[in-house]
Amino acid sequence: MLGVLRGVVALDGPSGTGKTTVARKLAERLDAGYLDTGAMYRAVTLAALRAGVDVGDPDAVIAVAESADLGVGTDPDQPVVVLDEEDVGEQIRGAEVTSAVSAVAAVPHVREMLVEVQRAIIDDVVDELGGIVVEGRDIGTVVAPDAALKVYLTASAEVRAGRRSAQDTASGRQADVEDVQAAVERRDSLDAGRAADPMRPAADAEELDTSDLELEQVIAALVELAAARDMLVESEVDANSESGAAP
Repeated sequence: MLGVLRGVVALDGPSGTGKTTVARKLAERLDAGYLDTGAMYRAVTLAALRAGVDVGDPDAVIAVAESADLGVGTDPDQPVVVLDEEDVGEQIRGAEVTSAVSAVAAVPHVREMLVEVQRAIIDDVVDELGGIVVEGRDIGTVVAPDAALKVYLTASAEVRAGRRSAQDTASGRQADVEDVQAAVERRDSLDAGRAADPMRPAADAEELDTSDLELEQVIAALVELAAARDMLVESEVDANSESGAAP
């Protein structure tokens, strides 16, 4: 019995470290909600590209962000991303969005807008379910600085490029490992060097290198960290089972 999550788990780190897969799987295991903040920036980026604006023009990007009708699901089994009533879960993972999202995410006002929405979602899910796993690049430092557990996932650039290339190929997108690695390293540099909320570990974050770890090993490590912080409680189903009560 793993238990049910109570509180917020903040998962940060660069692309290719396994954040999305790990966050969703952990949320499933612990009967918690799930939020992919990066998907929100990608959706705004897609909106900007569709509007034909220059993503290097902050005012134009802000105008698009303010007018976009954006929604994200918090069910780890079906984390939908909706833009203007259209499911854009696949479109936001394309190469054009990937190459432009850092510019959009660097706009301070866009970050302020989305962080406000993200915090509201987190509060709502915690009120409803008790716990949530949130992934991104500034969760532990900005979005949820009071999270009971903050983890910064890392992996070598080569490993991350291989994972991202495999994900793209599995999704039907062409991917060359060398090109992907160059893109990964470029985005790392942009996200870590931006003036607004740069990507970095929170001072009190646990750092976990996933380069040589299988998914289940990463999940086990995170469950152990959550348990050590008393974030896991016995579910009613497990309690009834142990007591012999009818379900």
